[in-house]
Amino acid sequence: MKVLLLYDYPASPSGLATQGELLLKGLIELGVDVHAVNCESPLEKEWYYKWFKPDVVVGIGYWGHTPDLILHPQKHNVLPVPWLVANGYIANYQDTLNNLPLILVTSNWVKEMYVRDGISGENIEVLPVGCDTDNFIPVAKDDPQTLAVRDSLGVKPDELMILTVGGDAASKGAQEVMQALAMIDGKVPDWKYVCKVWPQPRTEVQTGADLALARQLGIDKKVLYATSINSRNFMPHLIGACDIYAAPSRLEGFGMSQVEANACEKPVISMKAMGMLDTMIDGETALLANVAQKIVVDHVILGKAAGYPENHRVDFDIPRTVDYRANTDDLAQHLLNLMNHPLLRVELGKNGRKRVVEHFDYRVVAKKFVEIIQRKLGIN
Repeated sequence: MKVLLLYDYPASPSGLATQGELLLKGLIELGVDVHAVNCESPLEKEWYYKWFKPDVVVGIGYWGHTPDLILHPQKHNVLPVPWLVANGYIANYQDTLNNLPLILVTSNWVKEMYVRDGISGENIEVLPVGCDTDNFIPVAKDDPQTLAVRDSLGVKPDELMILTVGGDAASKGAQEVMQALAMIDGKVPDWKYVCKVWPQPRTEVQTGADLALARQLGIDKKVLYATSINSRNFMPHLIGACDIYAAPSRLEGFGMSQVEANACEKPVISMKAMGMLDTMIDGETALLANVAQKIVVDHVILGKAAGYPENHRVDFDIPRTVDYRANTDDLAQHLLNLMNHPLLRVELGKNGRKRVVEHFDYRVVAKKFVEIIQRKLGIN
């Protein structure tokens, strides 16, 4: 089997790049003949097509990346197998996607979204994102590197640290977490809520709104925002420094950070919806809040990224859910339970790591990939 992977290569710290990098690592360890190339490098891709002659070209992204991940390999008579995440309404390329013999998606919920928007489910297979369980490992609370992270953030050794990581924090449910923390403040040990976000213009605006909410709730002195570029090498130490990982994400096709937190033996608070239904087990590896609200739209405005002219409007016959909100009462109760019961934190964390090692370790994912390619395409 000869596989060419298309993603943001060499890998940046982004989720999509990590998704590709770990599949590459897993396939190499299995002895598969595999190479990786940047998905936006047409000349280098063509170079691989001509001399490497891959059996399949696996492109990692979302449906809007179809020109780079699917159309380009097809133009050169190479078989594309996209491995896709969800990103709102699938507005274009239905015919192209429906004519593929195999599409990989990151969760059952992502598959449901593609089917909802006109893609046949017959050739869609679920392949979860891998986790590097050799790097995301449990560490002692008094580990020097862990203590250094907490000290850098301004979290005292005797304070409980709740953590959320995302491009911006609101999309990961931080506003709902703040509302829940305000409800239980004074009923739990001392705490700090740390949001690690990525430096970008939209994040600056959203962080301002988040901090305004924290001030309104009267918890602003306990809410810390860390805006910086961090390597993937640092992330296990950041997660290892927290006591509870909270991410009731508003839109989540898999939930890589939640899985990585479980791999570090951290209990997770999230939402009973979307990709978390595949990755988290309520009451065993995580505590999941119910959905309080679905954000529904009757149209979308699209542009060139979707293969349309700018400001192209698509009206829906049936309104589409584009976002979710977690029940803050549920979040408050889950936080109350975890913050007041350290043994419960330990139990969920240990269960979480066991599940990640069994189901989401990058080597397990690579083996599943090979099995799917063999079963669906007959390529050995």
